[in-house]
Amino acid sequence: MQPIKQLDQWLSKNANDKHYLFTLRDLRPLYPNLSDSAFKTLFSRAVHSGLLVRVCRGLYLFEKALPPDGLLLFHAAALIRADELNYISLETVLSDAGVISQIPINRISIMSSGRSNIINCNDFGIIEFVHTNQKPSDLIKQLTYDHDCGLWRANVTLALRDMKATGRNRDLIDEDTINELI
Repeated sequence: MQPIKQLDQWLSKNANDKHYLFTLRDLRPLYPNLSDSAFKTLFSRAVHSGLLVRVCRGLYLFEKALPPDGLLLFHAAALIRADELNYISLETVLSDAGVISQIPINRISIMSSGRSNIINCNDFGIIEFVHTNQKPSDLIKQLTYDHDCGLWRANVTLALRDMKATGRNRDLIDEDTINELI
């Protein structure tokens, strides 16, 4: 069977609304006999044919299984930095809580124990990773796990502290809303 047809059948059978994003590492075991070059060519062809959509470097979307929840950037962030401490914070949390008036469109802010980086996810948006030296033990009481996003989420107090610590613009923060929430 042709490798691309095999990939299509495997994805159609195994992808679902919880597993619709794939890294090359995830799918490499399907093709143990392909050289690295042939494997990369397979993915290039899968993207060109529309079987997969390239979200960002090394991350691919099987669009037929994409859920309509709008959480792709969060799920992508969790996969991209799976080996790091990551939590949703900064403008993303403050906007969700109504503390800042502007709603970031197709952009999320994630505090990470990894290095700071901005990941362009093409038409899907931007993931901004901002480095933190904070230890999980110091944060645990201010984080809750967001099952829908697949990431930890800062409370408003921590997000405000992160804004200050990272030197972010705080002009849009509504102090009255903060007083009501805290």
